[in-house]
Amino acid sequence: MTSKGILAWSVAAIIAMGPPAFAQTKVTVGLTQFNEVAPVMIAREEGFFAKHRLDATVQMIPLNSTMPAALQSGSIQIAGVTPPVLIQAVDSGLDLVVIAGGAVAGRTDTNSAIVVGANSGIKTAADLAGKRVGVPGLGATLHVLSRKWLTIKGVDYTKVTFIETPFPQMPDMLKGGSIDAVVSADPFKGRIVDSGVGTVLEYLPAQLPDGMATFAYVATRDWASAHAEAAKEFQAAVAEGVAFASQNLDGARTDFGKYVKLPPPVLAQIRFTGLNPEPVPHSLALWIEVMNEQKMLKTPITVDQLLFR
Repeated sequence: MTSKGILAWSVAAIIAMGPPAFAQTKVTVGLTQFNEVAPVMIAREEGFFAKHRLDATVQMIPLNSTMPAALQSGSIQIAGVTPPVLIQAVDSGLDLVVIAGGAVAGRTDTNSAIVVGANSGIKTAADLAGKRVGVPGLGATLHVLSRKWLTIKGVDYTKVTFIETPFPQMPDMLKGGSIDAVVSADPFKGRIVDSGVGTVLEYLPAQLPDGMATFAYVATRDWASAHAEAAKEFQAAVAEGVAFASQNLDGARTDFGKYVKLPPPVLAQIRFTGLNPEPVPHSLALWIEVMNEQKMLKTPITVDQLLFR
């Protein structure tokens, strides 16, 4: 073969191979089952992660309180972590940082509520004194917010017995009478109410400081520093997931449903509210304030400690 023939063959071979593939960063994202994490599922299903050079896997984790340990062990690299879990982890010495926002609650939101048993006789916040109230995690978001809600209502929250109750177990425990009320969030709240097992006493956000984040996406500082570009691309992919959810509700529900396995009637009622891929410093400051009020922190925590710059 002549040199010209060899050159032509080489060019043809390169063309046949197609354009060079971009290296993808492998990342496992730990999520707890609540509506606002849908943008990650959407980004995975709609190809937004691949577009941003991320090979992302979703791993469902039942209790949010176990996320920091999973991050530290390296079994996951990013997690949807509630602010109390994040702040307490940092308070205990773990170096975790927010790399993207998740969702921010507004006072008209109906995603979370105090739900009382249908036969509990509870009519007001004061009636909760002496009662057993299920929360999805002790020291987690809904536990902290419910204590703040009780304080605003003039009720001493130390008079309420809080029991850690995973979301899926709430209906059965309410129905069986082992707890009198729950602090729940959609899609589980909706299932409890629709089944007649419980009724909404009050939606939590209505009485709380406006603009409190419900969760954020968190990584160890070491991982974020070593993968700064991937962290940036993760936020961009989540932002595309948020935009998709606002423009294609049915498609967003379908993507979400592949991971949470909800009955079609429940899935059809789901709304995705308050989604915000940008970290919200003001919201983190509110959380630090509330947690200090409840004497949950041992060390001074600042917003700057919590944000990856």
